[in-house]
Amino acid sequence: MTASYFIGIDVGTGSARAGVFDASGHLLASAKRTITIWHEAGSIVEQSSEQIWKAVCDSVKEAVASAGIAASAVAGIGFDATCSLVAVKADGAPIAVGPSGDPARNIIVWMDHRAAGEAEEINAGDHAVLRYVGGRISPEMETPKLLWLKRNLPQSFAAADHFFDLADYLTWRATGSLQRSVCTVTCKWTYLAHEKRWDAQYFRDIGLGELADEGFARIGTEVVEPGAALADGLSEAAARDLGLVAGTPVGASLIDAHAGGVGTLGGQDADGNADIRKRLAYVFGTSACSMASSETAVFVDGVWGPYYSAMVPGLWLTEGGQSAAGAAIDHLVTLHPAAAEARAKAEAEGLSLVAWLDRQATAASKNASDAIALTKSIQVVPEFLGNRSPYADPDARAVISGLALETAIDDLVALYVAGLCGIGYGLRQLLEKLAQDGIGCDLIVASGGAAQSGLVRQLLADTTNRPVAVTDTEEPVLLGAAMLGATAGKRYGSLTEAMAAMSRLAEVFVPADGPIKTQHERRYAAFELLQSADRSIRSLMAS
Repeated sequence: MTASYFIGIDVGTGSARAGVFDASGHLLASAKRTITIWHEAGSIVEQSSEQIWKAVCDSVKEAVASAGIAASAVAGIGFDATCSLVAVKADGAPIAVGPSGDPARNIIVWMDHRAAGEAEEINAGDHAVLRYVGGRISPEMETPKLLWLKRNLPQSFAAADHFFDLADYLTWRATGSLQRSVCTVTCKWTYLAHEKRWDAQYFRDIGLGELADEGFARIGTEVVEPGAALADGLSEAAARDLGLVAGTPVGASLIDAHAGGVGTLGGQDADGNADIRKRLAYVFGTSACSMASSETAVFVDGVWGPYYSAMVPGLWLTEGGQSAAGAAIDHLVTLHPAAAEARAKAEAEGLSLVAWLDRQATAASKNASDAIALTKSIQVVPEFLGNRSPYADPDARAVISGLALETAIDDLVALYVAGLCGIGYGLRQLLEKLAQDGIGCDLIVASGGAAQSGLVRQLLADTTNRPVAVTDTEEPVLLGAAMLGATAGKRYGSLTEAMAAMSRLAEVFVPADGPIKTQHERRYAAFELLQSADRSIRSLMAS
């Protein structure tokens, strides 16, 4: 029997990547292309769907060539992407979505907060669907962005034949299918998956009634589970673009963080256990996404969801996280006077600034847990882009305390470690909130580019007081996307089967005990005091 291979395609904030996997989930080869991101005043962040498609195609061609396999050996393809809004005409021609008027810039990126005012207006209403987003909709989600587009660029809003989540745009581009993934429309568009319907009254109440009047044709009338086979597979045109065979099965997509969850949660531990319901998938990248699964719907104030079948078919998803995580650490360390000197040293060693600081912190500590001693008096609440959960407070901002007049690299390393601890304490807050509402997570399964180092993994365990596990693949998000292809290609009977067969836990980081645990308890209390101070100061200034 000829071996079958599966391609996972991931479009993140800064790059498009492709990976070729065998049926057991082992990575043969991967490739990557950067993508352009435009920033403008007014919290505007945009990208180009045409450029992203080309980056995807180039990555797939290189990955297949590097893997040394024939295109005919690819038995399934899966896509994941950021939850960004794409506007196109019926023929795929892009529609301008910003003040630049440039149609090439037809994507409102997930982190774009131009619709913060629209989100506040929506949250002021008594809308039943908001119960399924923790009580408050985020400006990262799509209906506030659509409302902004209608108000500010009415011609673009009217001219668009399709509004896609980026992941669904990619499957449409690959197959011609207008089917949407239950993951994208439930998590970011207010689709009620458990009832298999849109709430027409919600759209009419917030000022998007025409979408309801059109029968939701522009945002999706047929919604399927992740991994469902779409249309007749790859179209002739897409096959030419990708260098693959027309008809190759394509699975319904996932949001990128959710692909990380699918790629990691099914791995068995040393005792052969893999209970997804007791695990938290933590994807630590530019942003951070934390995903818990349960058999019943659990409503947690300030936390997104519950979303039915939005990640693991048949289970309810509860989703938290932060809008800036890896991006917050990247920004934090550039604020220090020693950043330029450290960056020069990092570049001389072929490392990023953060990777170099991570190496310095590791070298300065007897073990990873001992790195907490480097922080000295520095405390960081790294909410540069607001608090996504558990407070659903987009106006929250970072707080840093304990700084002196130090200009040495050692002090920059201390700031870096304190920032990582701040990320961990924010995750601990979420875990405590979930536990209060009946969702217990015994194990954090970490993935994402910012969670690659042993120092980061151990600090996450120490700050949350939970064990942190990682899987045996270097590319869990790509693997999750490949599992969609393996499901669509009928290699496995369900996505859950693919998760169990293609993923394995490799290492578990146990939280520190004794004096280090006590120190983290105190620092966590300080973290919450600083967070509270920020809210009080904002309230004072607003009055």
